Amino acid sequence: MTPAALSGALPVSHLPLPESLPRVLVLWCPDWPVVAARQHEKLPADAPLVLTEKGLVFAASASARAEGVTRGLRLREAQSRFPGLIDRAYDPALDSRAFEPVIAGIEELIPGVQLLRPGMCAVRVRGAAQYYGGEKAAALTVIGRVNEIASADARVGIADALFTAVHAARSTIGTDPRSRSWYARIIAATKSAEFLAPLPVAVLDEPHIVTLLIKLGVSTLGDFAQLEATDVRTRFGELGARLHSLARGRDPQAFIARTPPLDRDVVIDFEPALDRVDQVAFGVRSRADDFIEGLVSAQLVATAIRIELDSDSGEIAERVWLHPRSFSSADVVDRVRWQVQGSNLIEAGLSSGITRVRISPETVEPIGNHETGLWGSGFEPRIHHGLSRVQSMLGHGAVLVPTVQGGRTLQSRQHLTAWGDRNVGERSTQRPWPGALPAPLPGTVFSSRHAVHVFAHDGSTVSVDERGQMAAEPASFATSDSRSRTLTAWAGPWPLTERWWETAASGLSWRFQAVDDTGCAWLLVLDDGGWWAEARYD
Repeated sequence: MTPAALSGALPVSHLPLPESLPRVLVLWCPDWPVVAARQHEKLPADAPLVLTEKGLVFAASASARAEGVTRGLRLREAQSRFPGLIDRAYDPALDSRAFEPVIAGIEELIPGVQLLRPGMCAVRVRGAAQYYGGEKAAALTVIGRVNEIASADARVGIADALFTAVHAARSTIGTDPRSRSWYARIIAATKSAEFLAPLPVAVLDEPHIVTLLIKLGVSTLGDFAQLEATDVRTRFGELGARLHSLARGRDPQAFIARTPPLDRDVVIDFEPALDRVDQVAFGVRSRADDFIEGLVSAQLVATAIRIELDSDSGEIAERVWLHPRSFSSADVVDRVRWQVQGSNLIEAGLSSGITRVRISPETVEPIGNHETGLWGSGFEPRIHHGLSRVQSMLGHGAVLVPTVQGGRTLQSRQHLTAWGDRNVGERSTQRPWPGALPAPLPGTVFSSRHAVHVFAHDGSTVSVDERGQMAAEPASFATSDSRSRTLTAWAGPWPLTERWWETAASGLSWRFQAVDDTGCAWLLVLDDGGWWAEARYD
């Protein structure tokens, strides 16, 4: 017996249809993270590129998938299947930045774009269909415009609801690049339920409810749509009712068109190219004033800016600069000068003169949150300016800011970031770190471990076997200057294994905590290289 017979519901073709459904066009750019990364790296279209996140393949290009590389594989396994892989870390911010020109291009054709995610957006198509001479003509116009901007193999789906249009776009086949009509699929009005009926319930992307539906024998959206709406709401709640509406071709989600952001970027072109720092700084001075005045007029301030340098040979170098308060025009000019001066046009990857400088607000905040205090702004801006100036004279990595990150050893928990940079790649302290030293942590961690000798009462060297059994109890230890310290208390050993799978890994090591006769506590480590003093409890 079918689910429809169980519930007494009408077949899909006899379901009551909503009135005045809005027609929605969904643009889908397949493999958008790969497309964005390939354009950023200037790689050819057939490059075997994979993007990784937390050691797993997040996205793979078509050429990589042809060699058996799929999403979710460990990077090493993917490389074993295709040794010629080009791997890059997945950057979601890059996806958004690269998709912004695509959205801007669509807004030139059809206003009111709703961003679903980088690589996919939607727009109401009724007015565009009247303007361009039909829905198919509007779809082909959008496809042609997007492919001109991003070379993204764009696909389009048009239907009565957003959910249906998304799956219509995903169902396009597009095998002949000379016929763009293959890249668009139009679901006729009131036919959404018929189109969705054969699709598996897994497309609802709600594993908990999907699992229950499959156990009940409901395997397709058509079966799900035939169930009584009140029964579905009673059994699965509001979420189930919403999914039931999607399966029937009705999308309760409101269509929210985005408000196009105002372009606050400032671009300064140089013809001919400039190769002197003072010339570049002088050239951006007036436009830096315009940049800050534009933000102030919108009641905004920039706490982070992105500076992009283009060279005469087509190379690009960019960096994000942070400010503890907010940028002034003088601060912007200083950052441009320091970026050029600190890189010397070589470390930044530029081998020729600068032809363009682009200044973009990376992070903006309301201006009311950054008003100067009644008695001035204090010492923080002056400290920031002084350290940034020292950095410009001594080099980008000369001024470092320490932070604590996750890790098992004390040295691996120290993370140094160049002054003015965000903490990129910092490991979270909230993750489980088996073997990590518990609190309280030592007050002094030596930049390089000090070699020591630990002796038993009879003068023999203390050793630990693989089972953690000590040959004798530690009684004293001597530093490299032959100074001997008597131990009054000790605890341990605690095993620690770091990166045991690597050939060059140090293998098993043992930690001890010990207190000498002066009351000073030490963190001692025994590994294949002998005894070491790693830190001191002050």
